[in-house]
Amino acid sequence: MKNDFMNAVEFSHFLIKKHLDTDSILIDATAGNGKDTLFMAELTDQNTEILAFDIQKKAVKNTQKLLEKNNLQAQVKVIHDSHANLDKYINENQLSLVLFNLGYLPGGDKSIITKAQSTLEAVKKSLDFLKKYGIIILVIYKGHKGGLKEEKAIIDFVEALDYKKYNVLKYEFINQAAKPPEVIAIIKRA
Repeated sequence: MKNDFMNAVEFSHFLIKKHLDTDSILIDATAGNGKDTLFMAELTDQNTEILAFDIQKKAVKNTQKLLEKNNLQAQVKVIHDSHANLDKYINENQLSLVLFNLGYLPGGDKSIITKAQSTLEAVKKSLDFLKKYGIIILVIYKGHKGGLKEEKAIIDFVEALDYKKYNVLKYEFINQAAKPPEVIAIIKRA
């Protein structure tokens, strides 16, 4: 019998497909090697604006290369900046989707990690710019140094969100030996 449960990345992609609004801005807040950015670009056309952020030059370069290889570079603006500064690149109520893949750059320097302070700042700003029924998806990798601290800060923040304004979902495997990634999704209701 086949295992029908989706892993965290598969579930985040399922949510992206389900909530994609091409009449707005989509953000990959942690571009990394560009796989999620590419996934979004493949689902949209050139009328959709996609912004991909990363603080590492290597990640920006990897993302640009992947987009060029797939002839989708025109659809995405890759930005060498922290996701905490996303408000400098957008206007009010333009966001329909923001994706965070937290942790470190696969194949990169594992000492450079996302941190609770900048992640929470980016999430708060995303909430301010999110359209009604827009979604923020956080894939939280907690198996590295600093991962559990970032997860706790995020959980504490989202648990306090007003349920009349936001729905918050947590998706995770709970009986694994390692610390598998989990998904937090926030949908703006009002």
